[in-house]
Amino acid sequence: MQNFLQYNFKENNFLLHSNRFIFWEDEATLILSDLHFGKITHFRKHGIALPTDIVKEDLQRLFEAIQYFAPKKIIIVGDLFHSVANKEHDLFSRWRNDVPDIEFILVKGNHDIIANAWYENANIYIVNDFLKIGNFIFVHQKEDYTKTLNADEYLVCGHVHPAIILKGLGKQSLKFNCFYFSKAYMLLPAFGKFTGNFIVEPKKTDTVFTIVDNTVIKM
Repeated sequence: MQNFLQYNFKENNFLLHSNRFIFWEDEATLILSDLHFGKITHFRKHGIALPTDIVKEDLQRLFEAIQYFAPKKIIIVGDLFHSVANKEHDLFSRWRNDVPDIEFILVKGNHDIIANAWYENANIYIVNDFLKIGNFIFVHQKEDYTKTLNADEYLVCGHVHPAIILKGLGKQSLKFNCFYFSKAYMLLPAFGKFTGNFIVEPKKTDTVFTIVDNTVIKM
């Protein structure tokens, strides 16, 4: 397993991992978002040549996380899949059969459009709007949570695939995936490697952990 950084937040212990997921120690739960399985096959069907090994690599990274942390539960904060069912969905279903005892929860995202029956057959519990555990509220897009947050409540979100740009003295710049914590919500990096990014511009009150060379660094 690659590097992780411990972060005590809201009286809970989180391990922020360079493989773009969080392990919530207090709940023995893996938290990740935006895997977008099916995206590569979707693009290939439209004539765009892309390597298929990325899907297997993403599944392998997830399996390694399960082996290392032995979670009781996995929460996907939206966009487990990218489009209508294709062969990547079948690959995931076979993978799911190898870890049947882990509770698997999907908070549905805007790309999770396949029929609910498919999720049920894959032993995935689906949540259509938001999931609340303790004071943490899991929702794919923070804009989708329209209720007023209590002072002790906090959103855990995906969707935007946050990244930060670091600039050098010679006007060079590099882009890195990140975990982004504001006062009211956190943004998870996209777990899937075949995804784009949204550049975040942190405020002074925000906390950002950047993933650089398989290392998580607090900015």
